[in-house]
Parts: sequence; structure tokens; C-alpha cells
Amino acid sequence: MTSTQQAPVAASPRWRAVLLAAVAACAACGIVYELALLTLSASLDGGGIVATSLIVAGYIAALGAGALLVKPLLVRAAITFITVEVLLGIVGGLSAAALYVTFAFIGGSLWVLALGTALIGGLVGAEVPLLMTLLQSGRVAEATDTGRTLANLTAADYLGALLGGLGWPFVLLPHLGMIRGAAATGIVNLVAAAVVSIFLLRRVVGARQLATALGALAAALGLLVTLLVGARGIETTSRQRLYADPIIAYRHTAYQEIVVTRRGDDLRLYLDGGLQFSTVDEYRYTESLVYPALGSGARSVLVLGGGDGLAARELLRQPGVRQIVQVELDPAVIELARTTMRGANGGSLDDPRVHVVIDDAMSWLRGSDRGPFDAVITDLPDPDTPALGRLYSAEFYTLAARALAPGGLMVVQAGSPFSTRTAFWRTVSSVQAAGHAVTPYHVYVPTFGDWGFVLARRGSTAPTPTMPSDAPPLRFLNQQVLDAATVFPGDVAPRPLEPSTLDNPRIVEDMRHGYD
Repeated sequence: MTSTQQAPVAASPRWRAVLLAAVAACAACGIVYELALLTLSASLDGGGIVATSLIVAGYIAALGAGALLVKPLLVRAAITFITVEVLLGIVGGLSAAALYVTFAFIGGSLWVLALGTALIGGLVGAEVPLLMTLLQSGRVAEATDTGRTLANLTAADYLGALLGGLGWPFVLLPHLGMIRGAAATGIVNLVAAAVVSIFLLRRVVGARQLATALGALAAALGLLVTLLVGARGIETTSRQRLYADPIIAYRHTAYQEIVVTRRGDDLRLYLDGGLQFSTVDEYRYTESLVYPALGSGARSVLVLGGGDGLAARELLRQPGVRQIVQVELDPAVIELARTTMRGANGGSLDDPRVHVVIDDAMSWLRGSDRGPFDAVITDLPDPDTPALGRLYSAEFYTLAARALAPGGLMVVQAGSPFSTRTAFWRTVSSVQAAGHAVTPYHVYVPTFGDWGFVLARRGSTAPTPTMPSDAPPLRFLNQQVLDAATVFPGDVAPRPLEPSTLDNPRIVEDMRHGYD
């Protein structure tokens, strides 16, 4: 195909407008594919700064490579553009399903993630040179005219990226999930290519080429529609392979993947694949988290995290506790706590003494009129992502201290001093850096192993873990257990470390290395 044959594409402003609309649609799809890769990385492999950086950098490098590799094909810009869009729709639309299935059945998806990043980035990178060629075909353009064309192309591209960036977190992911969301995006990509074929390419290519292009688009659309329809079955089958026990509840929210399993009397909660509790032994963890914070006579308690309602359950058992403020980020966790997990938490979140706040813990603490509370309990997921790492920073514990009444105590769940030793002692250092005197302690929870906590109080005198004198009968914790819990053997001995801060979230890297 020659540039003379492509002249009608540029001749009509109406066709150029259609082409620019296709640019915006394709750009939206491209950014959604990249966001889907980032989401999958976080959900399946834990994400993290390194993985995120590699995906973003690899994607951008692939954009440049795609732009260079397509140069020899610019003489056939129209057909090449359709071919690229067909491949992009298929690869991008199938990417989430491929990653999910690979992770579930093989156990590692990093190589699929890298391959998907390279392919999608390369195909997206080829789009702009092809579209620029189509917009300029058949024209003898001056520099200013070329500049205007490039400005229009860039504006459409960036507008589409904005739409895609908003569409993934607010529409596609929460309503369709990762697999169906990526498949739906691939369908949009293919429909945009079909519009270009029907309204533009029929004027510049032969009937046979047009029929071939439309046939390829139809086949690709059929593949993605089939995936869209069957995605729930793929998700259910793949997801169940990741868990030993039957899944009884599942939610994929804007914040995390929530899974609840049950086998007999053992109910388990997982967030992004990480076990949060098992009803077989959660009482050991929950009692050790709650009662040392109550000191003597705590009446008001702030719980940061703990949306499963287990900490609130124990607090409601303690005589004298009259007010509990529960701050949880994800409303889906609260909804499951009030339904599927109600038997485990005893309906604690519906007690009139409990006030549930749906908000980010750090954002909420920064507000005015937060407290004072006689006790603060931070029951947050392990800091294995930057978003969670900020909730284990010195700045976060400084904000939490502002919510404490004079003499009040704070308990922080700090992970395992054995399997994540550096992260545990990093948490201790971060709490200290916020102006607290601290006493770390640890207990054995069979499901988790050796598990640690930090008891803290403003000032220079370290608090002594003490059971409330009016504590109800407990299954595990008593004063003798607490006394022993403050002793750390040599293989998990205290380590002086720099605190984790917002500027340098060291604890996230600690979690990546595990025991060190």
C-alpha cells in the first residue's frame, strides 16, 4: 500500500476525528493493561517497590522498542495498525487470566509478568508511529502542520490515558475483577480497531484485505467474549487451588483480595493470600494483643485495623470498656465480619459500644478531635507493601500517640521475631522513635509460629505487660505467660535498628528478605 492509496484518510476531517477517537480508546486500553499488570503483581506476588519499578521501567522501555521495531512496517501503516490492535487486544485481554492460572497451577508467575509487560509495551509503543503515519498519509506537510497533527495525537493519547487510569480502579477492577476487567478492556481495544477498519480502511485497502482484517477482529472478539463469560469459572478453579480448605466467601475490592475458607470448625481469613487468623488458635493471638493494652481501668479503646471484629470481641468482654472506635479501610472486610465471620467474632461490630469508621488509619489519625483514648490497639496486616509500610512508620506511631490519654498504653502487632526478625525489631525501633518507651513481647501461635507485639507508653519508663485485675477467664493468657513473653532467646535477641519512616520505609524491604 502506498501513501497515495492512503490519501483519503487524511483528506476528510471527519475521518481524522474518528482516527483520533481511536487513539484515545487505544491509549485508555494501554494504560489499563499496565495498571492490570501492577495490580496482578501486588495481588499474586506481593508487589513491592522493586516489582513495581521493574514493571513500569520495563513497560516504558518496551514502548521505545515497539516504536523502533515498527519503522519498517510504516509503508503498510493501515494493515499493520489493525494487526497490532488485534494482537494487543488478545495479549492484553488474556494477560490477567494467564497470570492468574500460571500462579495457581505452577506457583510462579514472574516470567509471565515480564513477558506480558514486554509484549504489551511493545505493541502499545508501535501505535503512535502508525497513527501518525495514517494521520499524515497523502499530505505534504509543513513543520507547523506536522506540529499540529502531533499535538492532536498527543492530546488524544493523554486524554485516553486519563480515562483508562480512572476506569481501572473505579469501574473495571471493583465491578469486574482482574480477569474480566482485562478481557473487557481487550474487547474495547478490538472494537476501536473495528471502527477504524470499517470507517477508514475500507477507503484505502482492497476488499480482501478488509475482509481478512475484520475476520481477525471477529475471531479475537469471540475469544475475549468467551473469556469474559467463562472468567468466573477460571477464577474459582484457580483460586481454590491456592487454598487447602473450601472457599466460602470471596471479595476483590479496590484495596485487596479477601478470601474466607472453612473446614469443619476451622474458619480462616486471607487478605491478598496472607493468612490473618484461624479460629483453631486465634484466641492466643487476640488475647495477647488486647489485654496488655488495657492496663487498669481502660474505658475507651481505639482499634486501628482489626476489621475481622476479633479484637472488639475481646474488648467487649472486659468490664469497664464503654467505648470502642474501630477504624477499618475496607468496607468489604466489615461486611464479611458482620456476616460470614459473625460466629468467630460474636457479632461484636454490631454492639452499640462499637463505632465503626471506614477510613485509612493514618488519614483518620491526622484529623482533629481524635481521642483521647485510654488504649490504642494497632492490628494491621504485615507491612509487605509500601501502602502498608507507611502504617508501620515512626510518623504513624507519632500520630497514634496523639490519640492516647496521659498514661494510656498502645499495643502494636509486630510480626514474627523468628521468621521476620529484622522487620520485628524495626517495628520496635520505629515505635521508640515516635517518643514511646517500649516493651516487646512474643507468644506462640501454632498457625503463625512465634509472634510478637510491642507494648508502648509515652515517656521514658517502659511499661510492664500486666493483666487487668478484672480480666474475664481466658483460654491462653495469664500473668505468668505474659512474664515469660518478655524474654527473648539468643536467636531472636533484640537488635538496634534505624526506624522505618515515610521517607525511607525500611520495613518493606525487611519483609522482602524475611529472616535475616
